[in-house]
Amino acid sequence: MTSPRHRVWLVTGASSGFGRAITDAAVAAGDTVVAAARRTEALAELAAAHPDRVEPLALDVTGPAADLTAAVDDVVARHGRLDVLVNNAGRTQVGALEETTEDELRALFDLHTMGPALLTRAALPHFRAQGQGAVVLMSSVGGQVTLPGFGVYCATKFAIEGLVETLVDECPHVRFLIVEPGAFRTELFRPGAAVLSTPMPEYEDTVGPTRAFVAGNDGRQPGDPDKAAAAILRVLDADDAPLRLPLGQDAVSGIRARLTRIADDLERWEPVSTSTDRDDVG
Repeated sequence: MTSPRHRVWLVTGASSGFGRAITDAAVAAGDTVVAAARRTEALAELAAAHPDRVEPLALDVTGPAADLTAAVDDVVARHGRLDVLVNNAGRTQVGALEETTEDELRALFDLHTMGPALLTRAALPHFRAQGQGAVVLMSSVGGQVTLPGFGVYCATKFAIEGLVETLVDECPHVRFLIVEPGAFRTELFRPGAAVLSTPMPEYEDTVGPTRAFVAGNDGRQPGDPDKAAAAILRVLDADDAPLRLPLGQDAVSGIRARLTRIADDLERWEPVSTSTDRDDVG
């Protein structure tokens, strides 16, 4: 990726987890970060330590499209450009579909799908005018691999990954990177962080283990967010960067197993699949 020596980043969910680690890594590289969070108090210490590199921004990515567009436009107006948009804001949700309320369902799609889509849409005119830019989508291994109780969470990630994959062909002047972390030691599993739908006894055997996993693994995840941030910066600058970047051995293993299952099904059922073409089609 050919990029300016000094880049301007907009990172959502920058107060903790991957967002904070990416902000730290970009600042260490000499770049400027507009660090967005719903509550900027959590960014005060970082901004005070780097007053010329970190600019806190109060931003709710589930807000109106006009507000998100205005935020992106304001970053460009104040800094002269936007080089990297990191769609990172997110949360964990556990619940079978039948357990998940309509409000919970809509809220998670607003956070994981609509927000990143609208922010990316707002950035595209600026990237087009510059002739370049990058969008990093902090997805999840759940963007490819499902687990009982994570169905709605995975659905939001599957949806936004499909949109970003399409954008690669629509916007060849923009670099897109879908990051798919496994279990990393962020705050997603800390007590009170996850939305837990009201459990139904009918799903205790299937969703129960997932609830227990979330409740019992805070601080025990194998992934290091700082190493993840370093990997993301490295890939962003690579000439042969992939579209998808799984992070963590668990993510790599899970995705590889899924792709193997898909390939096996495709091969086994290919005669049935291809038998549906019209006879007059060559």
